[in-house]
Amino acid sequence: MSTIPIHDPTAPVAPDAKTEVKTTTCYMCACRCGIRVHLRDGQVRYIEGNPEHPLNKGILCAKGSSGIMKQYSPARLSQPLRRKAGTERGAGHYEPISWDETFQILTDRLSHLRATDPKKFALFTGRDQMQALTGLFARQFGTPNYAAHGGFCSVNMAAGMIYTIGGSFWEFGGPDLERAKVFVMIGTAEDHHSNPMKAALSKYKRNGGRFIAINPIRSGYAAIADEWIPIKPGTDGALFMALIRELISLGLYDREFVARYTNAGQLVNQDDASDELGMMLRNPEGDIRNPLRAHNFFGGIGTAESLWPITRPRPIRLCLANLKCPMARRPSRRFNCWKNACAIARPSGLRASPAFQPIRFASSPTSWASRPVTKALSCRLRGRMSGAWSTRASKAIPWPFMRCAVWRRISNGFQTVRALSILMSLLGTIDRPGGFRHKAPYPRAVPPNARPPKGPQSIKPNTPLDAPPLGWVETPGDLCVDDAGEAVRIDKGFSWEYPFSAHGLMHNVITNAWRGDPYPIDTLWLFMANMAWNSTMNTSEVRKMLTDKHEGGDYKIPFIVVCDAFQSETTAFCRFDFARHHVFGAA
Repeated sequence: MSTIPIHDPTAPVAPDAKTEVKTTTCYMCACRCGIRVHLRDGQVRYIEGNPEHPLNKGILCAKGSSGIMKQYSPARLSQPLRRKAGTERGAGHYEPISWDETFQILTDRLSHLRATDPKKFALFTGRDQMQALTGLFARQFGTPNYAAHGGFCSVNMAAGMIYTIGGSFWEFGGPDLERAKVFVMIGTAEDHHSNPMKAALSKYKRNGGRFIAINPIRSGYAAIADEWIPIKPGTDGALFMALIRELISLGLYDREFVARYTNAGQLVNQDDASDELGMMLRNPEGDIRNPLRAHNFFGGIGTAESLWPITRPRPIRLCLANLKCPMARRPSRRFNCWKNACAIARPSGLRASPAFQPIRFASSPTSWASRPVTKALSCRLRGRMSGAWSTRASKAIPWPFMRCAVWRRISNGFQTVRALSILMSLLGTIDRPGGFRHKAPYPRAVPPNARPPKGPQSIKPNTPLDAPPLGWVETPGDLCVDDAGEAVRIDKGFSWEYPFSAHGLMHNVITNAWRGDPYPIDTLWLFMANMAWNSTMNTSEVRKMLTDKHEGGDYKIPFIVVCDAFQSETTAFCRFDFARHHVFGAA
């Protein structure tokens, strides 16, 4: 690397230099802060925060300011590279080739795959803002084998909230600290939403807000908290279930909110002999309106479907009236109207229970949520809940929450954030001043209407997919499986094994392709993704898979293409390495 500095700050400004300022957003982390880029003769000279941007209001961290180093790094790739003939994968011996030759080679290979078997082409993208374009390319090509970085990052968090309350964090919504009295931050790392969050926390603390941090380590955020609650790593979900149990047992949940805005009163099929066990009961004669978003549920808001309870010989209603039952005046009798609420739904004759009941049982004293790992913490917080939290009835103390950035990489992250969403729902803090506020156009339907391809019938030669390659599964009929129930995608996303895949499972791709499970592929294209190093859970074995061959001498993954801005551990294993140019956009 050259020792000559990229910029000499002591050099005089050229008298005829043309200077201008462009406004755009920073790409150095997930905050997407607004920036002003100063250019001289078309070259970036300085980056500063944009004071007119609503997110960061001019604040910019050192990483954002150093974006100029990424733009003009001597290590940037500037042209396509091809592995030299006669060299093995992993050696890293390349030669430059022209763009025209590169495009011709790829056109010939991909055209053949699209005309014969499109699913043998797999395209996976890393953490960038090109997913709309790359996803469209995969759909038009006709391959279901497309996934994004979020599948092993934050999307299990986003999916957990979207499946529960119709929206999630960051671009979907966030805490309303301007009106909150108590703010609970759970495991959030400093590199997530850092600039806006630091500014908002500073103002919040100056205005007298109480800040509680729940985190196994005392992070920078927790260092300024009024109370730091250290928990064991991976027990966040257990803590939330214990808190849910306390809210229910003390009767401190927001009944009006739960009754009006949730499906607590809708009926769930509890008949063991039914093929739809665990599914919501629907009235065949009810109003469907939208096939992807039917509204013909039994029970719920404003309905009066009769049930025949097992314990009493008279019909009851499970709707708004039950959640405001007169029997709920004393905590010991608060849930008598839900107790043994498994009933016979007429006219279907199926055993059913309100959706609220599984939550109650899951957080009961006999469940995993009351184990000693969380029992002490729940007892510690019980006093706060019976005191400050009881003012929820008058909405005096809003409780916004900030989610944990680490849950995305733990095995129970999806269910953990669902437990948090349920806790927020019981507190009634969603879309209320001082609580968690969605941003337009969220919240949306739960889950969103986009569905993945249904199965092999969606994949045809020279034909685009009949659905986006990624989507949101609601029923078993939305799974991407064949007639035998086997996975159709190379990563087994949206199958019985991984039904709620959302962004796919790109960390499964190399292993599955090497095994030929569920089938071998021909071409693997990695776009801004370093899969041989940071996304595979077992880097040494994955590198062996990338270089492994059949007995005849052919690679088990025949053709690998990497498109990136810099060299990475993965580029040494590809046939082609594309240079991707990062350019600051003009305002």
